[in-house]
Amino acid sequence: MPNRLSAESSPYLLQHADNPVDWYPWGEEALTRAREEDKPIFLSIGYAACHWCHVMAHESFEDERTAALLNEHFINIKVDREERPDLDGIYMKAVVGMTGHGGWPMSVWLTPDGAPFYAGTYFPPTPRHGMPSFRDIIQSLAGAWHGRRDHITATTERALLAMRDISAADGAQDGGGGVDPATIDATAIVEQLARYFDATNGGWGDAPKFPQPMILEFLARHADNAGDPRPRHFLEKSLTSMADGGIYDLLGGGFHRYATDAEWLVPHFEKMLYDNAQLARLYLHAWQVTGSERFRDVAREILDYVLREMRHPRGGFFSSQDADSEGEEGKFFVWSYAELEDLLGEDTALAAKAWDASRGGNWEGKNILHRLADPAELSAEWGVAPEEVARHLDGMRQRLWDVREKRVKPGLDDKVLTSWNGLMLAAFAEAATALGEERYLAAARSNAVFLLDTMLTEDGRLQRVWTENQGSNLNGYLEDYSHLIEGLLALYQATFEYRWFAAARTLADTMIDHFRAEGGGFYDTSDDHETLITRPRDLHDNAVPSGNAMASTVLLKLAALTGESRYQDEARAAFDQIAGSLQHNPMAFGQWLAAYDLLAGGRREVAIVGDPLAKETQALLDVVRGAFRPNTVVALLDPENPSDVPLLEGRTTIDGRPAAYVCEGFVCQLPVTEADELRVQLDGS
Repeated sequence: MPNRLSAESSPYLLQHADNPVDWYPWGEEALTRAREEDKPIFLSIGYAACHWCHVMAHESFEDERTAALLNEHFINIKVDREERPDLDGIYMKAVVGMTGHGGWPMSVWLTPDGAPFYAGTYFPPTPRHGMPSFRDIIQSLAGAWHGRRDHITATTERALLAMRDISAADGAQDGGGGVDPATIDATAIVEQLARYFDATNGGWGDAPKFPQPMILEFLARHADNAGDPRPRHFLEKSLTSMADGGIYDLLGGGFHRYATDAEWLVPHFEKMLYDNAQLARLYLHAWQVTGSERFRDVAREILDYVLREMRHPRGGFFSSQDADSEGEEGKFFVWSYAELEDLLGEDTALAAKAWDASRGGNWEGKNILHRLADPAELSAEWGVAPEEVARHLDGMRQRLWDVREKRVKPGLDDKVLTSWNGLMLAAFAEAATALGEERYLAAARSNAVFLLDTMLTEDGRLQRVWTENQGSNLNGYLEDYSHLIEGLLALYQATFEYRWFAAARTLADTMIDHFRAEGGGFYDTSDDHETLITRPRDLHDNAVPSGNAMASTVLLKLAALTGESRYQDEARAAFDQIAGSLQHNPMAFGQWLAAYDLLAGGRREVAIVGDPLAKETQALLDVVRGAFRPNTVVALLDPENPSDVPLLEGRTTIDGRPAAYVCEGFVCQLPVTEADELRVQLDGS
């Protein structure tokens, strides 16, 4: 019989709806039963695309004997971490504090009032690799609850202390100190990044290796530093290696979550919306900085993948695609050499050279196709021009993709999350103007309409998640507000349609009213959120920008567009919470580096006045949009359609000609009417 999860909307929870475990979703029913029966809680947190979550589910949660033990001794709660980042953040601190590391599936045992007393991640069904079996742990903890309650009480006290210590280390208590952003040295930050840079493969550290898009965005901002070539080198080396690696889907576009090795070859095969949103924008910016057509093409391929695979007909973007299909990790994506021979015939030898294929395979006897040699390298050996090699490879890719499309696809997590959609909205909006792609702009508009229509309550509050069968629900978190504001501001600057600016500003005011923390910065949950054992406030940037870092970023952009000092003051107060840590540990504060740049790097405001369809107006816009200008905001006033964006107040055409005003802190240079004059004001040459 299905358990209580069958009534939920989360695809991850529904994966467990037929388990023999008597699962509850997180909620008052489960918590009340735990208190009334004086039973401990087993809390299991994961997500739909998580490979090891599937493994533990098959080994333990589908096992009748294991389920019987869990049902006898615990109130069992299953949580989708993507729906409830507050619970995930709180209890991940417990896992890290008690074990020294974290991950998913997360397994935490709690007292009925929610205090953790034992924690871990994946547990095997039988003892192995020094880990006890899951059933042994269940029985041991059940015995401790009934026979050694004083020991559990002492453990919970230590766990709560460790969680507070981790919060302090995150920077909430001692990371600030009112450091002036102007005193933070970008060169010193680059020195820190250079210390751990992988000169051979790009990126940072050893296996497993993650793309780090926020750190690479910082390097893109500083890539033209004539006195230091390292930012540009780190950027180009990392992005080229990633796009050449198996972490990038050669046939379908889009990046997998991370590489299990240092060479970017073998990925964990899930694809996450938030990764691809950030990486599409990063490759777009890298193309603007370097002129690399390869980076431009990767950005296009990511966005085309998202439109093809991850988009609801109404405009929302889905959350993830699974690592597994037909019960096997990566089965959808890999190829045997025999399959390649059957499909490509005499072209197989070229495919092997170009994409690292062999009879023995490069992963568990199969081949993860990735770019091993480019057309220029293959040209001499095959005796044809590089352009011809490229066309031939494209044809082969299409043939393989057509066949792959007939395979059983990985599972799709089709819930729509506000914060991740905000990141994707920003990517499509920026790409639309940079690449001149009207279909990207249409996708961005459609997404914004969907989010504002479905995720906003009547009183203007955001919801976290939307699914087809249950609509929108769950209180929005700080990251939902800040990420959506970022997307709306990008869409405003792509369209100059006032409604997107107005929505962003209203959401920012709501965010300040309901999330502001005493002493500066913001909580992750609103002031009317469910009461938990602590009110989370995570300052570190992780796989997605922290809500605090993005809030600081968007408030600085709003300050530039409105001239309102309160937005700058709130952003600065948030930045002060981590400024003392930024220079010493930049890898933990990637999005904060963008806020730092906006605070200290000479923010520019560009107001353009003119008919948006006129060639002269477009020429001025092309100057602003034709380069990577991360610290510049732009607004446009059509004389026929008045706008309430404060930056545009009092701006006029000059002698009837479109004009541009370049300002800093609303102090403006003389207006110009020629594109070359605007370029000089923005670039100095």
